[in-house]
Amino acid sequence: MPETSLNIGILAHVDAGKTSLTERLLFDTGAVGALGRVDDGNTQTDTLDIERRRGITISTGVVSFCAGGRTVNVIDTPGHADFVAEVERALGVLDGVVLVVSGAAGVQASTRILWRLLRRLGVPTLVFVNKLDQPGVDPAGVLDDLRKKLSPAMGPAGDAVRSQVAAGEAYPVFFGSAMTGAGVAELVTGIVDFLPAPEPGSELRATVFKIERGRGGDRIAYARLHGGTLRVRDRVELFRRNADGSVERSRRRVTAMTLAGAKATRAGAGDLVRLSGLGDVRVDDRLGSPDGLADAGLFSPPGLVSVVTARPGEEIRLHQALRELCDQDPLLGLRADRGALSVRTYGEVQIEVLLERLREDFGLVARFAPPAPVHIERPVGVGEAVQFLDRLGPTDPVATVGLRVAPGEIGSGVRYELAVERGSLPRAFHTAIEQTVYRTAGCGPHGWEVTDCVVTLTHSGFQPPVSTAGDFREATARLLSLAFARARTRVYEPVDRFDLEVPEHVVGAAVVALAQLEAVCEPPVVEAGLARLSGTLPAAATTAFRRRLPALGQGEAVFAVEPGGYRPWRP
Repeated sequence: MPETSLNIGILAHVDAGKTSLTERLLFDTGAVGALGRVDDGNTQTDTLDIERRRGITISTGVVSFCAGGRTVNVIDTPGHADFVAEVERALGVLDGVVLVVSGAAGVQASTRILWRLLRRLGVPTLVFVNKLDQPGVDPAGVLDDLRKKLSPAMGPAGDAVRSQVAAGEAYPVFFGSAMTGAGVAELVTGIVDFLPAPEPGSELRATVFKIERGRGGDRIAYARLHGGTLRVRDRVELFRRNADGSVERSRRRVTAMTLAGAKATRAGAGDLVRLSGLGDVRVDDRLGSPDGLADAGLFSPPGLVSVVTARPGEEIRLHQALRELCDQDPLLGLRADRGALSVRTYGEVQIEVLLERLREDFGLVARFAPPAPVHIERPVGVGEAVQFLDRLGPTDPVATVGLRVAPGEIGSGVRYELAVERGSLPRAFHTAIEQTVYRTAGCGPHGWEVTDCVVTLTHSGFQPPVSTAGDFREATARLLSLAFARARTRVYEPVDRFDLEVPEHVVGAAVVALAQLEAVCEPPVVEAGLARLSGTLPAAATTAFRRRLPALGQGEAVFAVEPGGYRPWRP
């Protein structure tokens, strides 16, 4: 009996050849009859016109092949830092990863960033050293580089067994060329032998990790089934977490299904499926169960925001188009404030792609203002505010509400808790308070979102039949703002964590340039004529440094960044 489907990712720094490797895997296993080429714009995974023109992967592509009695679903993820959210979603549905390293370039800065992420998640990993057909590539030297810069547990595939790979005790290394096909057969064997599929659950549970538009403008959802069975014409429960913290629940009917590139009527645990009929389904929705909705992201949200405008008369169409794009990438965080539309982004390349998608998919000519950093606020201390029914003024809302604000763990967001009996208020009033807490936290005393805090309801009471949900919304908004002010909040700015490689003789100039942009650098590591620098840099300064880099690094610099959280802002 065949094992369950195996879902793997192909990760690499830009130009290491991961899309070419995906094409070779499909061709050599008979999944496709012709070998696509990035330069020719005819690859299986880069399906968007933008991807074909630019020769880079922007959105997650899903393709499949069969080997060793298993269906292997391959997820080809973006390599550019501006599309890190796509990588995050892909990693959440994977059983293992093939990390592609260019034999000609070796371990680069962005490779180390990907490696840190994979180890943080504990994803079983194989390594494919590509481009061995290029002159001067030394396999032994590359392996030594991998062991020094990534892990001493790197080694030829004949040292490892599946249990060691699953436990992160071994990382089998394969050598070859995606262009010639050398070493790819051995990699396919390694994928089947070394990467373990998890034990499936019996109840339906699935995660939506990608949305695309069908020919008629309908939404098509890509989902990973973690457990249970899904059939065409099944009515399924769909769950999503809203911005106010509430969980929305609805029912949808699956009208069509594609499995491993072919129409299907049934899918089981472990399968990656392409589903139609789920209405306004969004990325990160859950099917069958709300499990996982509260999970925090692996990366910080985009640290830059840009105001978007359209030609006169097209404002409504722009708003609708941006909503559609935000459903495909919730981290864009569309906001409409006093008629102005804004979205959050990771950088200029992402903005350029959004402009092209608005033009090509929606026929809109838009303009993005220069991006500005998105600050946040965190409470410094504890603040409380309370209003009692027996002390109301003539215009006060008829409600007893008490709120306490306290600092929470970094990265925890806003957590709402009760210090009163849930039965002390009707359910509608509790809901009104909770939703208002999340909404009010969106604008703190300094005008930024308040996060990483615990908001506790300390007092509650109502007067039937006079009290209404509106009374509790009004009281909560005013009292929470007062509690934030009493707790005092501090403003933080977003930073990027960077890895930089430059020739040894220019490291001093690089340190000075970074210091001018208020970067915090760790001591440089010098080896074989190259200097490696790591540290944090204000997100607002990353683009400026990237522009200076070609001249500063004399064309030999490698610069990789990832969201690095926040640090106290110094106005």
